[in-house]
Amino acid sequence: MNMNHQIEINAISNYVESQSLPEADRYVFSYTITICNSGAIPARLLARHWVITDANGKVQEVRGEGVVGEKPHLSPGDCFRYTSAAMIETPVGVMRGEYLLVSDEGVAFDAEIPSFTLAVPRVLH
Repeated sequence: MNMNHQIEINAISNYVESQSLPEADRYVFSYTITICNSGAIPARLLARHWVITDANGKVQEVRGEGVVGEKPHLSPGDCFRYTSAAMIETPVGVMRGEYLLVSDEGVAFDAEIPSFTLAVPRVLH
């Protein structure tokens, strides 16, 4: 990775019991993502790509422009935080992916979103 393009991504997930229906294999999770530009060059987030895998091995791929309707511009030292949600058919799953960014110099690059777990409380010990 180019040292000028350093994007740090942190994810926290929470089970949304009020929107979930376990008897119908519907498990809803919210996740809060914090994206920080720890590099030297400003960049704009243009697109997202998620790979969501449930405990049965079912994979959902989600692609789209921006995040939560925005295409945040991150100067060095800036962070952007947003919350979104995902639905899977099992009490446990995993999400990972990447964001497509373009630097102010016009260079496109991917920032990897490290895998994080979606889990109903007290399911994983």
